[in-house]
Amino acid sequence: MTTAVAPPADAPTDRAPRPGPSSIRRVLFWIVFAGLAAAAAWGIHGLTTSHAGLHTTDPQSWLPKQQLDHSIDQTVVGTVAHPALTVEGDFVQVRTPTFSALAVVNGPVVPGEGLPFQQRFTTCTWTISLSHVHGTVPVDVADFDSIDHLQTVYQPALVPGEPPLPSSVHTGQSLSFKLRSVMPVGEGLFRWAPDGDHIVAKWDYQVEND
Repeated sequence: MTTAVAPPADAPTDRAPRPGPSSIRRVLFWIVFAGLAAAAAWGIHGLTTSHAGLHTTDPQSWLPKQQLDHSIDQTVVGTVAHPALTVEGDFVQVRTPTFSALAVVNGPVVPGEGLPFQQRFTTCTWTISLSHVHGTVPVDVADFDSIDHLQTVYQPALVPGEPPLPSSVHTGQSLSFKLRSVMPVGEGLFRWAPDGDHIVAKWDYQVEND
């Protein structure tokens, strides 16, 4: 016959006491805190060593090279032998045997954007600017034209209210004027032939009225 004997109340036990929930939370807090501190220290070290040349006011110190050397908005050269092809808003360095000039065409600007009914044709206005002139640049509205995606050529006219154009622009002078034409919606090219026959620059544009 076996008799069970209960251990005294103050007898030691073999199992260690479990940590309470508050102790576990404190341990986890310090682990997370240590990790965050290490990450912050690593970041500061990276900024002060590998990026010692960082200057927030100088984009070249932190922008990727491809962001600085983007091919858009570059000045291209246009000649009779090799007419320039670019997009509206970009400059063309026009070079001929008798003059050189920096030319840019902006537009077209169209009325009625956002109307519920979109017409197939709309009035287009371009702004032409000539600067950095060396020599004598002949100026004639007839030397500018526009061609649509169907190869139809349109002859723009001086916008009403614009002062008459001079016959030429000379070294050190600049000129800006507006031409207007009714064009179909879609893609087109605005062209300049200073001698009336040979195109030296073409600007691609999009007519939109939506």
